[in-house]
Amino acid sequence: MNEPDYDYFNLESLNPSDVALYNVTRLRTDIWHFLRDSARRLNRINKSGSVSANADVMWLTDACAEVFEFLRPLEDFFVFPGRPAMEQVCCSFEQRRYADFARQTLRMVRMMASGQYRKLDLTGSRLTDYGDLLNVAKLSEEIHARIRQEKRPYFQLLVVDDVAEIEAKELRRQLRDLRRPDDLFFYEMVVARSFEDALMCVLLNPDIQTCVLRYSFPFRTSRKFNLLNEIHPLLSKDPASIEAMMPTERTLQLGKALKALRPELDLFLVTDAPVEAIAGEPSRAFRRAFYHQENYQELHLSILKAVNDRYETPFFNALKKYSQKPTGMFHALPISHSATIVRSHWIRDMGEFYGQKIFQAETSATTGGLDSLLQPGGSLRDAQEQAARAFGARRTYFVTNGTSTANKIVMQAINRPGDIVLLAHDCHKSHPYAVILSGSHPVYLDAYPLSEYSMYGAVPLSEIKGRLLELRCAGKLDQARMLLLTNITFDGVVYDPVRVMEEVLAIKPDMIFLWDEAWCAYARFSPILRRRTAMWAAGHLREQFEDPDYYGVYREWRARFDAGELGDVDDDKTWLTQRLLPDPEQARVRVYATQSTHKTLTALRQGSMIHVHDQDFEHHTRNAFNEAYMTHTSTSPNYQILASLDVGRRQVELEGYEMVARSIELAMMLRERIDADPMMGKYFRVLAPRDMVLEQYRPSGLKEYFSETGGWAPMDTAWLTDEFVLDPTRVTLHVGRTGMDGDTFKKLLMDRHDIQINKTSRNTVLFMIHIGMTRGTVAHLVNVLTEIARDLDDKLDRWSDVELAAHARQVRSLTEELPPLPNFSHFHSAFLTSPDSTTPEGDLRRAFFDAYENTACDHIKLEDGSLLKAIDTDREVVSAAFITPYPPGFPVLVPGQVISREIVQYLMALDVKEIHGYEPTFGLRVFTSDFVERAHIPVDELKAVNANSERLKAITTS
Repeated sequence: MNEPDYDYFNLESLNPSDVALYNVTRLRTDIWHFLRDSARRLNRINKSGSVSANADVMWLTDACAEVFEFLRPLEDFFVFPGRPAMEQVCCSFEQRRYADFARQTLRMVRMMASGQYRKLDLTGSRLTDYGDLLNVAKLSEEIHARIRQEKRPYFQLLVVDDVAEIEAKELRRQLRDLRRPDDLFFYEMVVARSFEDALMCVLLNPDIQTCVLRYSFPFRTSRKFNLLNEIHPLLSKDPASIEAMMPTERTLQLGKALKALRPELDLFLVTDAPVEAIAGEPSRAFRRAFYHQENYQELHLSILKAVNDRYETPFFNALKKYSQKPTGMFHALPISHSATIVRSHWIRDMGEFYGQKIFQAETSATTGGLDSLLQPGGSLRDAQEQAARAFGARRTYFVTNGTSTANKIVMQAINRPGDIVLLAHDCHKSHPYAVILSGSHPVYLDAYPLSEYSMYGAVPLSEIKGRLLELRCAGKLDQARMLLLTNITFDGVVYDPVRVMEEVLAIKPDMIFLWDEAWCAYARFSPILRRRTAMWAAGHLREQFEDPDYYGVYREWRARFDAGELGDVDDDKTWLTQRLLPDPEQARVRVYATQSTHKTLTALRQGSMIHVHDQDFEHHTRNAFNEAYMTHTSTSPNYQILASLDVGRRQVELEGYEMVARSIELAMMLRERIDADPMMGKYFRVLAPRDMVLEQYRPSGLKEYFSETGGWAPMDTAWLTDEFVLDPTRVTLHVGRTGMDGDTFKKLLMDRHDIQINKTSRNTVLFMIHIGMTRGTVAHLVNVLTEIARDLDDKLDRWSDVELAAHARQVRSLTEELPPLPNFSHFHSAFLTSPDSTTPEGDLRRAFFDAYENTACDHIKLEDGSLLKAIDTDREVVSAAFITPYPPGFPVLVPGQVISREIVQYLMALDVKEIHGYEPTFGLRVFTSDFVERAHIPVDELKAVNANSERLKAITTS
């Protein structure tokens, strides 16, 4: 007998040891769908009267029994359906009441899929539990009316206590009785009876917003899920040491652990220990501590207030309120309140398209509850403070014209003319432009190349340390001001900011760090991804440097290091190869992060944030930062963008964990579907960690997140230990075997299938699985890729030998004959900071403005080989412009940089149609040889000398 085909579910996946954090939600959903479909089938067979003889029944009943056994401990973590309702469904199945079994599973699945259970407040109804919904053949009109009328947000409360079920029911009843119709929210309660159960519960159940930790509870769980092996490494304490703690100490430790996993949670403590004994630092993770069961009313109100603090959106609320005022507009913005639209004969379609409210909220006012972005003192100040809390920053600033501007603000605020900035050569173009604005001197760092895929990875720590040691050797370390890196890279390679900053601070204790996190605003809301964000790393370093235990570790390491036990202390090789520790008495934690909130979270286009964790901000930077912010921020900021940043912050604090977890789950599912499909496998391959991160940077040995033979691989060890990791939400698809380059494939997806992507390389396309994705969206992509693969199969079957040969040549060019990726060459000696400099920093600002002089520049053709010929004559050809091909989308040449043969060959082999800064009609803009020879004296200085000579001549004549 062949088992039924459930393509969304495989019984082999029910091994608890194989359950991973990123697939358990999907697995639970699929299990309930499996039960629904099996119940329907059993009911259908039962009605046909052939139950005892039908082999299908034997397989289905065995499978359902196995599923219920797996689901039983899992449903303890959820309010709906939850363990009691599941047991009722199981009872119907075991008693062979297949009609009831089918009706109950159908109702459960529908309410789960539609979210109706989130709108069902059982207070005052005849139903006492969700299980009662299963006992009626049809939901009453009263229940439907409650669901329709309920508008309040819903969440779940976790109570951690080793209580009997009857006690839990009584506590649930008492909390329900405290509800009032005017409460802003309503909630249901779920119970965890051990320390480990509580950890799994907050990770598996995203509806939990608050936790109440009561009295004492055991440490170990009876459940056998392998999830615990992923969770414990994320915590600071060893499980055995926690298990040995006294009950009160263990409860406090659980509070710290829950905050480490989900910082947004509100925690409350109910204890029988003297409250005054645990007040302060021991109970810092909790909003409030209650002694015994002082007052359930107080607890209930405290829970609602805590959630409301996150729900509150100060600026958005102020803007809504303002839009409802009948304002007479004697100021700017005639469009305000649709005044120029509703009376127009020609642009009414604009009002019909956008609706009225967006124009009612369009204003330039900074009073009436609104605020000034340039000098916030009300609703915008409060909104930015809440954003700082959400993202773990000390300060947060809203930016309404994108992260390019955010980078310029920070760079101008921090760097002074002549300061040295270390930055990756494959950085976003805003980085060198910010260098020019600040007058600082760049030292370009080489990222490791991935020539096989025509992209770069990230900058190795050895490269960063090597450049710093060069500067130290030249006596210029004091000029090094900032390290600027992009984390994550566009292609999903993720740094370890803690390790990078630790080792850099060991060489230069006052280094300032700017992490361009344009593409990873979401990472804060995943317990694994969070550890590699700038703000988490900054907070971790601050705590580490203040920890007496770390001071002891440092002193021991330093003694061994200075004694030569780890290598010759005077040899740079020792500094390069050894793991360095910073001096906690010298190191300063000065960290900035720029974030394109609009790219990966809910915000309108160009909505960005600057997050600050700088312990010297007030003393050294605040005034300069305010001036830089004033310089680049419009006096007429878009209020809709600001309001969207405020609302986006609310969303991630209340449901960011769920949304990011879902996006990781969908990305993993996409990997699985592509890798496991033979048809797609002919032409496509998802790049795995082993493809994107070189082996020397992966000590964990993680090669892939999923393989058809090995299944899912845990990624927690890699994220804790590897120098670089691959963001699971970045799915890079190798398309070279299709014979289409990345840009052509991108156009095919958009023009024929309405699928939009952004990043491509010569032979890859990147799919970003963000928080707006659904399973349906991913399924559509899988279907499209399958269709493209089948079309290619059909074409190859009917093509002539000539066409097949041409296709083979194209495939070979995209998979084997790939141009090597060039590193940054160097600045010409004319554009070094001094002619005799032994270090690589260049005067990019001078080169940029020197190129304004038309007589200083010439053009050389690229396509006809003229540029290569010029280089072969031993002439140092110097770029006078930023040259940025798309893809890859970063400047491969900057003003003042010597154009190497490797760079020219790379540009000629790219075969892209879009190269910013290159004019095909004229050629590449370069400095003339004569100008380069004279450029050792800056043009500005020559002008100043000439101007002074004319002035002196005039004075003398007078």
